[in-house]
Amino acid sequence: MTTIFEQYVNLADEKIGAQAIYATDDFFADKSRLISSAQPVFKEDLYDDNGKWMDGWESRRKRGEGYDYCIVRLGFAGTIKGLDIDTLFFTGNYPPSASVDACYSPDGDPTEATEWQEILPSQSLQGDSQHEHTVDNEQVFTHVRLNIYPDGGVARLRVYGLPSVDWEKTAADVEVDLAALENGGRALACSDEHFGKKANILRPGRGENMGDGWETARRRTPGNDWVIVALGHPGTVNKVAVDTAHFKGNFPDSCYIQAAYVQGGTDDQVATQSLFWRELLPSQKLAADSIHEFSDQVNDIGPITHVRLNIFPDGGISRLRLFGFKQQA
Repeated sequence: MTTIFEQYVNLADEKIGAQAIYATDDFFADKSRLISSAQPVFKEDLYDDNGKWMDGWESRRKRGEGYDYCIVRLGFAGTIKGLDIDTLFFTGNYPPSASVDACYSPDGDPTEATEWQEILPSQSLQGDSQHEHTVDNEQVFTHVRLNIYPDGGVARLRVYGLPSVDWEKTAADVEVDLAALENGGRALACSDEHFGKKANILRPGRGENMGDGWETARRRTPGNDWVIVALGHPGTVNKVAVDTAHFKGNFPDSCYIQAAYVQGGTDDQVATQSLFWRELLPSQKLAADSIHEFSDQVNDIGPITHVRLNIFPDGGISRLRLFGFKQQA
């Protein structure tokens, strides 16, 4: 499923710690499914004690005044660039409209005294559809509230944005993973992501399975696959880790990494430019289901902002780590 916000992080992804913490009602479908990282599915003959099983959040039919809502604690505090209210497989039971509010509550979950800000006014919804909307707001938020009018079901809520990182608190001599999602790293582009999404390689921890990584289709033409990552902060990289966890008969034969300090331009332009970037890590053989750490092999090319991981000829990796030090102002 494609999205116009692929270059941002889904801050409402359960895999990075997001939680649906409260819903006015989730009689038909539990609120936790609203932020599942898996694509929604439809199970035709599956019923539970309350009725038809649906992959999303669904409230009962409202017979009085008011409307239903669900509050989600984001995995990372951050700025919100876009929203996707997905009603996939909800046809006769989707809400006619919805809106989204957000708040900043870093010290705990919202209370009745919390001030909410509307970031998406009421929008009409259709069944079995994605509804993507841009958000023009530079504030940092920790929670969002999806309001549905008056009731019904939503398969997924995706909140695309950028994690908020206070780099002033990171000393220049502290080694960090400059590409980690929690440090603002982003997967911008790739040659192919048939089996697994490129953004997965920057997630916290090791992959849970092959689906929790980036995997390309089997290449039947000359060439190789690649993915481009923007670091969370410019810096120097002195250690690289490439993890092929769970990839056993489909790991790449080898990899190498190019890098550059990119100034100006847009994210859409980097793919073409990356062909001419300098070599950060020369070609290295890879093995199945292993963490490969490289330090002596990493070239000292100074501060960088972007890397291009090239895999040969195709296959899957679970995680990419780029350890180093932030560039001083």
